[in-house]
Amino acid sequence: MNQPGWRRHASAAQASPEILETLRGLAVSLLSDNMARISGTVGLVPYHKPKPMAGTAVTVRTRPGDNLAIHRAFDFCRPGDVLVIDGGGDVTQALMGEIMATFAESLGVQGLVIDGAIRDVGAIREHDFPVYARAATHRGPYKNGPGEVNVPVTVGSMVVHPGDIIVGDEDGVLAIAPEDVAAVIEGAKLQANKEAAALRSIAEGRFDREWIGPQEKKMMG
Repeated sequence: MNQPGWRRHASAAQASPEILETLRGLAVSLLSDNMARISGTVGLVPYHKPKPMAGTAVTVRTRPGDNLAIHRAFDFCRPGDVLVIDGGGDVTQALMGEIMATFAESLGVQGLVIDGAIRDVGAIREHDFPVYARAATHRGPYKNGPGEVNVPVTVGSMVVHPGDIIVGDEDGVLAIAPEDVAAVIEGAKLQANKEAAALRSIAEGRFDREWIGPQEKKMMG
């Protein structure tokens, strides 16, 4: 189906299980620092029990307050994917609730990233299936369309392309292009070691703060 507003494209190649497992073990903050801090969602919060998330992006762009395209997008989801939903940031209607989240989990989807509202928050918070959204409301969605599957989308000010690798934790969500993931992982691992050393130095009373004065002088010109 290629009519504008109703396009559906095949899902992109998936990241390997080994890469996804490695990413789940790295803090999103470390990954972000090694992407020059330019990726990442703004305004989306986790509604689930804490659990790291990593998967390949299947994307949906839908009319605000309407979830017909999301229902169709489930047909494009595979185990290991994250469903990324651009609802235009509208929070007047919930795009999904407990039933759709549970169905997504049953497909092997690794999490949901929704630039829009959800409902059934009490039930969703009882589970560790990752659900990130902008807000909650009891008002349910329409099912009229239009909407497109596997097209570039924007969620929480972050552009996501089908096939990007989506990573999330309690600090938020970011997208990594597949061609960048090896370098980002390498940098994040090195930074993790540096931060562990800094924490040890605090415990041992030798935390280095001598850089502050030179930095102030540099900034003041």
